[in-house]
Amino acid sequence: MPYCCRCGNQVAETDQFCARCGARQVGARPVTDFAASFSPRTASVLCYLPWIGWVAAIVVLASNTFRNNRTVRFHAFQGLYLFVAWLLVQWVFKPLSFLGPGTPILQLAILAVWIFMIIKTSQEQVYSLPVIGELAEKSLSE
Repeated sequence: MPYCCRCGNQVAETDQFCARCGARQVGARPVTDFAASFSPRTASVLCYLPWIGWVAAIVVLASNTFRNNRTVRFHAFQGLYLFVAWLLVQWVFKPLSFLGPGTPILQLAILAVWIFMIIKTSQEQVYSLPVIGELAEKSLSE
């Protein structure tokens, strides 16, 4: 582990400044972005993984690597909104299942859309879902 060039305090390899004296550290390695190891295609596909794609979508939206890539950010927003649709089915329609047997059909429909979007995205095709895609476009433009 390296030490400060002025006071000798122990510092991390990525520290730009010493925590004790504030001196700039020469030769500090810059912190790399976690999402930099993913290609745009891989990042887009990860946003549509059923039940866990929202984590990848948040990582993509927060990373500096894809900040200017509209396609990947569109897929991240659309994946997030698709997950929100699944949450609505689970938390709103499932408790109301006494009204009819529509909940399993909605769950299967969302799962089918997730799989469809994984296939489309892995072929590097941009497909905008009817309502969710419009929301993703609006979020992308803001």
